[in-house]
Amino acid sequence: MSSAADALAVDGGAEGPVGIKEALVRRSAELGFDACRVTTAAPPATGPNLLKALERGDHADMAWIARNAEKRVDPERVLPGARSIVVLAVSYARAAAESPARSATQGVVARYARHLDYHDILAGPLRTLTADLDGWTGPGTRSLWYVDTGPILERDLAQRAGLGFAGKHTNLISRRLGNWFLIAEILTTALLEPDAPEVNRCGTCHRCLDACPTGALPEPFRLDARRCISYLTIENKGEIPEALRPLIGSRIYGCDDCLAACPWNRFAREGRLMREAVRQDLDQPELVELLSLDDAGFRSRFAGTPMLRSKRRGLLRNVCVALGNVGGPECLPALARAAADSEPLVAGHAAWAIRQIESRNAAILDRGAAFR
Repeated sequence: MSSAADALAVDGGAEGPVGIKEALVRRSAELGFDACRVTTAAPPATGPNLLKALERGDHADMAWIARNAEKRVDPERVLPGARSIVVLAVSYARAAAESPARSATQGVVARYARHLDYHDILAGPLRTLTADLDGWTGPGTRSLWYVDTGPILERDLAQRAGLGFAGKHTNLISRRLGNWFLIAEILTTALLEPDAPEVNRCGTCHRCLDACPTGALPEPFRLDARRCISYLTIENKGEIPEALRPLIGSRIYGCDDCLAACPWNRFAREGRLMREAVRQDLDQPELVELLSLDDAGFRSRFAGTPMLRSKRRGLLRNVCVALGNVGGPECLPALARAAADSEPLVAGHAAWAIRQIESRNAAILDRGAAFR
């Protein structure tokens, strides 16, 4: 019996939505979650915003968002009879400050991806918490848990549960955790006491909008994925538009700029679950080294991490773009080999990178000649 279940026995049972919810919050903390809140399973009021975004094409080629739109705006279409939704947070903030780059040709990886895959890390605790909930509520309860995979508007539900508020960058912000946290959900037919919703606390701040390198945040609370570096380097499976490549800098998997700009991060704190899953070798990987990976080397290097989903072709495409932006002549031999890669996506971006470096080098030589 879990310690939370022991507490229930001492208290004389968890009859009613209040007692079950209290036990759930205690058990979630035992399992390593950094916050646990509850809302109803009513459709989120922000559903129409999703439909408008789809009409504008803000979802780029992520067709799966549109395909499940009807479910996303009504949780009961996901779990018939759903009455409550439990929303959980897991912090991936790091206690140690980032070390300075050792060289100019190191890649930048989004902070969440510098860990083992959070889907795998959170699956066990979520499965346990869901089983506990079903056990406390008795026969007939049905529950589903998700980690960033369910067809639900999880950020909107999280705000309604009081876990945080959707910032102008469209990501969730917590007054206790800042921006650096993941969210997961349990949809259940059990009736639980809902928490009060959070209100937006951005005020007049627009640092996140100003921080976006590609203008993917054209207005508050709107993200155009077609210009977002996270989309371009992860979800996008094809070529990166040439006009946007110079703006990507040395980022090779995701982008944290809008998150990092948020002043609420002063309250961020390290969480237990993700602290045990850190992959320090992904903090500042050497770009030329990554460019030499074959399929087997790629799978070995990134096994068990979110970066595996980009596949070799996607990651090396990103590496070529980064080298085109920050690399010098010493990178040309590696890029020449990549330009002959059997994967056209890699070869094409390597050729672009070579042209970028040669153009920069020629400009430097021209400036030097002008002063002789």
